[in-house]
Amino acid sequence: MSNERTTMTILYLDCQAGISGDMTVGALIDLGVPLEHLRAELAKLALPADSYALSAERTERRHVTALKFDVAVHDHHTHRHYAGIDAMIAGSSLSDPVKETSRRIFRRLAEAEARVHGVPVEEVHFHEVGAVDSIVDIVGTAICLDYLGVEEVRVSALPLGGGFIETAHGRLPVPAPATAELLQGLPVHGACGEGERVTPTGAAIVAALATGFGRQPAMRLERIGSGAGGRDFPDCPNILRAFLGTAETRCEGDEEVIVAETNIDDSTPELLGYVMERLLDEGALDVFFTPVQMKKNRPGVLLSFLCPPERLGSLARLVLAETSAIGLRHYTASRITLERCVEERETPFGAVRFKLVFDGGRLLRAAPEYEDCRRIARERGIPCREVMERLSAMGSPAGVA
Repeated sequence: MSNERTTMTILYLDCQAGISGDMTVGALIDLGVPLEHLRAELAKLALPADSYALSAERTERRHVTALKFDVAVHDHHTHRHYAGIDAMIAGSSLSDPVKETSRRIFRRLAEAEARVHGVPVEEVHFHEVGAVDSIVDIVGTAICLDYLGVEEVRVSALPLGGGFIETAHGRLPVPAPATAELLQGLPVHGACGEGERVTPTGAAIVAALATGFGRQPAMRLERIGSGAGGRDFPDCPNILRAFLGTAETRCEGDEEVIVAETNIDDSTPELLGYVMERLLDEGALDVFFTPVQMKKNRPGVLLSFLCPPERLGSLARLVLAETSAIGLRHYTASRITLERCVEERETPFGAVRFKLVFDGGRLLRAAPEYEDCRRIARERGIPCREVMERLSAMGSPAGVA
């Protein structure tokens, strides 16, 4: 594995107060994106030049300054379908990275709206989120990220908010239905007051772009930007903070995983075995049991699993539903992995699957899959150990083509 030091530009969004499209663009402009650059790039969209105007001014939210980004919309009557918005972005002269990011965000938004209204994605009819200001917010976010050279986006847990909001569909509970759909699988918290803290556009940006959640990652902090929301909240400044910096890594295989665990002292071995199978089937990277001594001198089991950050919510719910556990602990860990793949090869025993492990394209080892060795041993009446040894010799770097 290469030990060459590389750097990555990371954007961390502190969403304790909430997130919306205009807050995101405001925070990114505050990081150093010229407003004129944003105007020039947005002009590449097939939107009438006189249909909107942009402004960005400093303001205060509970005595804390932040940049307020506004889109003054002059056309309030034109609504659009998802298919038309996607075609407009795809057919523009924006750069490929900006188009890809913008379309990914809108796709997530359209999928959520489709589930809420029970219609095909292509037929989703946007109201507020399809108006000019939201198109500007989403495409503007993509333009700013590209200008800043952001390679990875990390996000804090998102506040749920509460109460009701008035929309084109009438009075709706907070979070709005589309927002709630987008928040599935993301870390959220209720440590905030009433009001819409996360808009559908803000939730779509996070759902489409975030690669990690939780506390701010280790990084060399270079700039901080603040974007103001449209109203004041009594419990906290309505500000989205954006932290831009670089992180160094020594290995290409570096990645973050979640380690989750819980102590269990009253589940049967059969049930625990079933839970392990379910966790692996649902996306856990690894599952293991450790004997532990619990209170009242009871022997118990420490159930641990590794998973990508975005799978934590669903896997935690699975454990809580299938075992007697009433809670889990979890924390973020870094791991280094080698490139792996499974390849079927012809051998004197017939077709056998080998697990190949590489380092920078160089084959390190190739091991036969146990299930294939087991099958061959039973079919031919020879010890499984002998099958594994012979196939392992064939699968060594010298023995595999």
